[in-house]
Amino acid sequence: MNDSARRLLETPGPSLLLPDAVLLPKGPADGYAVVVADGSFRAVGPAEELRRTHPHLDGVRLPGHLLMPGFVDAHHHLTQSFGSALAFGEPSEIYRRVWVPLEGALDAESAYTAAKLAALEALRGGFTTVADAGTRAAVDVDVVASAARDAGIRCVLGLICNDTDGTGSVVGGDAGDVREADAGVLSRADTHLARYAGDPLVHPSLAVSVPEAASSATLRQVARLAAKAGATLQIHVNEHLAGVERSLLRHGLRPLEHLHRIGALGPHFLAAHATLLTPRELTLLADTGSAVSYNPVASAWKGNAVAPALTMAERGIRFGLGTDGTRGDGFRLAEAAEFAQRIAYGLASGDSSCGAGWTWLEHATRGGADAVGLGGLTGAVAEGMAADFLLVDVTNPELALSWDMPWELVRRGNRDQITAVFVGGRLRLWQGLPTTWDGPALVRRAAELARATVARAPITRAHRTSMTAREGSTVR
Repeated sequence: MNDSARRLLETPGPSLLLPDAVLLPKGPADGYAVVVADGSFRAVGPAEELRRTHPHLDGVRLPGHLLMPGFVDAHHHLTQSFGSALAFGEPSEIYRRVWVPLEGALDAESAYTAAKLAALEALRGGFTTVADAGTRAAVDVDVVASAARDAGIRCVLGLICNDTDGTGSVVGGDAGDVREADAGVLSRADTHLARYAGDPLVHPSLAVSVPEAASSATLRQVARLAAKAGATLQIHVNEHLAGVERSLLRHGLRPLEHLHRIGALGPHFLAAHATLLTPRELTLLADTGSAVSYNPVASAWKGNAVAPALTMAERGIRFGLGTDGTRGDGFRLAEAAEFAQRIAYGLASGDSSCGAGWTWLEHATRGGADAVGLGGLTGAVAEGMAADFLLVDVTNPELALSWDMPWELVRRGNRDQITAVFVGGRLRLWQGLPTTWDGPALVRRAAELARATVARAPITRAHRTSMTAREGSTVR
């Protein structure tokens, strides 16, 4: 498509869009079209039918393109983008050595810039929604909200509700955890939930970093607040062996079991990672209607295990796909989701399909929206849903010879095939660049601020740089 098509797509008012095909919940539909008005899909159906029912609209032809839902990142850390390249080769629980010190070194400008940089990367990768698990930076969380709005991405914005440092007593079970809920934490949570009510792009959420970072009483009350407000409660849970062992020593229960006992689980609950699950814990997730963010790239880069996502799908457990801030590429995330299941589970059982492609595409879009609490708003091309969508070029060598489009999008899709990204019916990105603000200028400023931030942060890395490691290897 050329610049004249871009101008038509940027025109305000109702639009009749005529791509070659539309990816519907039931699968790709050739010869379909959509009507977009006031930020949502007003009609979806066969192109000729929509032409008849909307004769006042001049159709915008989009030859060689698939119109599909935008990806949903079910787990992100927007203010950690300055350290994304510090995670390579690191063992688990690097949040203690890298992320907490890094975010602690951010001021308002650097936090805003880091969050907007992450949002830009996400948009370039086809994400129209990101769920941010909360920042530890000592700034007003509205800095992150402003960055998301200014970038033009939909954001489920977590507010961290920790009331301990996560290093409480690990001896004697729950006997020492008798404190009342932290009134200050609950007040801030209430304010956060009210602050963004009705915001078109920012959707409030509550978060606790890890279960041991909040007392049982605070966890229980924060969960109740989230459930009452129809918001999500995001917690990193059963991610690493060390966290599971700390919970066993402190509570006599695994993390997810502990959260269930205190009443924190439910449809409002979003478990980040959940890689180390027993059959009983899978049953708890299914029975309570809790959701999971399956983060396959994080497992590969710095995890202890791969979440049993195929089993979750079979058990009807709600889940989305999350990047954990590793890399903002929706197609590569979907491919990693399928690949990790095949390596971890499929090879041993002779399962060559591992979800048959459509599973990962669905959980990267509609399933992800449901997991982060926005299932009634986004994630699908359907009448009444927010017009959060992508225009994907299907004339390239990877996708032109199509036999099974869902599989091909998962295995052969790339972000360079995304021509346009729309959020709330507005064109936000065109051929990899923002349409209303200067992306390259932001990247340059981020590079300056990142160097200064990392230099002053007390970061401890376990792994040497790649070339330093090469010097110590047997390869010369």
